[in-house]
Amino acid sequence: MLDPKTGLPPRYLRAPDAARFLGISIRTLEKHRTYGTGPTYRKVGGRVLYSVDDLQAWTAIGARKSASEQTATRVFPARPLTAAEKASL
Repeated sequence: MLDPKTGLPPRYLRAPDAARFLGISIRTLEKHRTYGTGPTYRKVGGRVLYSVDDLQAWTAIGARKSASEQTATRVFPARPLTAAEKASL
Protein backbone atom coordinates (compact mmCIF):
# COMPACT_ATOMS: atom_id res chain seq x y z
CA MET A 1 0.00 0.00 0.00
CA LEU A 2 1.37 3.41 -0.96
CA ASP A 3 1.48 6.46 1.26
CA PRO A 4 -1.12 8.85 -0.18
CA LYS A 5 1.07 11.90 0.57
CA THR A 6 4.32 10.71 -0.99
CA GLY A 7 3.29 7.88 -3.29
CA LEU A 8 6.00 5.73 -1.68
CA PRO A 9 5.67 2.44 0.21
CA PRO A 10 5.57 2.65 4.04
CA ARG A 11 8.87 3.53 5.66
CA TYR A 12 10.52 1.06 8.00
CA LEU A 13 13.13 1.93 10.60
CA ARG A 14 15.67 -0.33 12.24
CA ALA A 15 15.60 -0.47 16.03
CA PRO A 16 18.23 2.26 16.70
CA ASP A 17 16.45 4.68 14.36
CA ALA A 18 13.04 3.77 15.81
CA ALA A 19 14.33 4.44 19.34
CA ARG A 20 15.68 7.82 18.21
CA PHE A 21 12.35 8.59 16.51
CA LEU A 22 10.53 7.86 19.79
CA GLY A 23 13.08 9.68 21.95
CA ILE A 24 13.86 6.62 24.06
CA SER A 25 16.97 4.50 24.43
CA ILE A 26 17.54 1.45 22.25
CA ARG A 27 17.64 -0.65 25.42
CA THR A 28 14.19 0.59 26.48
CA LEU A 29 12.81 -0.25 23.04
CA GLU A 30 14.38 -3.73 23.30
CA LYS A 31 12.74 -4.24 26.71
CA HIS A 32 9.37 -3.18 25.30
CA ARG A 33 9.82 -5.76 22.53
CA THR A 34 10.77 -8.46 25.03
CA TYR A 35 7.81 -7.78 27.34
CA GLY A 36 5.29 -7.20 24.56
CA THR A 37 4.51 -3.66 25.72
CA GLY A 38 5.97 -1.82 22.74
CA PRO A 39 5.02 -0.97 19.20
CA THR A 40 4.37 -3.61 16.57
CA TYR A 41 7.55 -4.75 14.86
CA ARG A 42 8.57 -7.02 12.03
CA LYS A 43 11.42 -9.52 11.75
CA VAL A 44 12.96 -9.54 8.29
CA GLY A 45 16.02 -11.66 7.84
CA GLY A 46 17.52 -11.16 11.34
CA ARG A 47 16.59 -7.51 11.44
CA VAL A 48 13.93 -5.92 13.57
CA LEU A 49 12.00 -3.27 11.66
CA TYR A 50 9.37 -0.78 12.80
CA SER A 51 6.86 0.98 10.57
CA VAL A 52 6.69 4.73 11.17
CA ASP A 53 2.88 4.37 11.22
CA ASP A 54 3.11 1.71 13.96
CA LEU A 55 5.43 3.90 16.04
CA GLN A 56 3.04 6.84 15.76
CA ALA A 57 0.03 4.64 16.58
CA TRP A 58 1.78 3.26 19.67
CA THR A 59 2.54 6.73 21.01
CA ALA A 60 -1.02 7.87 20.24
CA ILE A 61 -2.28 5.33 22.78
CA GLY A 62 -0.96 7.55 25.56
CA ALA A 63 -2.22 10.85 24.12
CA ARG A 64 -4.01 13.06 26.65
CA LYS A 65 -5.08 16.67 26.86
CA SER A 66 -4.60 17.05 30.61
CA ALA A 67 -3.02 15.18 33.51
CA SER A 68 -6.41 14.57 35.09
CA GLU A 69 -7.93 13.02 31.95
CA GLN A 70 -8.96 9.42 32.47
CA THR A 71 -8.44 7.23 29.43
CA ALA A 72 -9.07 3.55 28.89
CA THR A 73 -5.64 2.98 27.35
CA ARG A 74 -2.07 3.75 28.34
CA VAL A 75 1.47 3.05 27.27
CA PHE A 76 2.89 0.63 29.81
CA PRO A 77 6.47 0.85 31.09
CA ALA A 78 9.12 -1.53 29.75
CA ARG A 79 8.70 -4.26 32.35
CA PRO A 80 6.71 -7.47 32.75
CA LEU A 81 3.03 -6.69 33.10
CA THR A 82 0.96 -7.75 36.09
CA ALA A 83 -2.10 -9.91 35.56
CA ALA A 84 -4.36 -6.88 36.04
CA GLU A 85 -2.42 -4.86 33.47
CA LYS A 86 -2.55 -7.72 30.96
CA ALA A 87 -6.31 -7.95 31.48
CA SER A 88 -6.70 -4.24 30.66
CA LEU A 89 -5.10 -4.64 27.20
